[in-house]
Amino acid sequence: MFVDNLTAELKLAKSLVLVNYTGLSVASQQELKKRLKDVGSKMLVVKNTLLKRASETAKINKEVLTDEVLSGQTALVVSEGDPTAFIQVLGKFAQEFSVPQMKVGIVDGLFQDNETLMKLSTLPERSVLLSQLLQTLMFPAYGLVSTLNGNLQKLVYVLDQKSKS
Repeated sequence: MFVDNLTAELKLAKSLVLVNYTGLSVASQQELKKRLKDVGSKMLVVKNTLLKRASETAKINKEVLTDEVLSGQTALVVSEGDPTAFIQVLGKFAQEFSVPQMKVGIVDGLFQDNETLMKLSTLPERSVLLSQLLQTLMFPAYGLVSTLNGNLQKLVYVLDQKSKS
């Protein structure tokens, strides 16, 4: 029954990350779960053998859940919403408390190692990235408008000087 529920969680998840939560106190764990819930994610502490069995049923890539990855205390963090918001929460939390440590994950269907997950955790929020992209796309148009406006101002100045003479 538990493995079936875990399999369903894995199938519904847009993204998932395995973390080593060794050294995370119960109070810190509750705080982390609260922060993850705020971004539509959840942390599940499960036995490694049950996680491996559920992942095989859910057809998770075998390179994600190797015996090396599943060694030690492993928790699963899943997200059905924004695929990177919870990674940013994990990264900020790890900076504050030095735990948990991200192992590997699957983000939008692609395998990610620890190094890539750490880079993703330092990115700005999605809305900030979208506004930066929009600004970059709009900059040439602003430059064109400024250039055209400058030429029009020069024309008006010349015409004004001509009308005064």
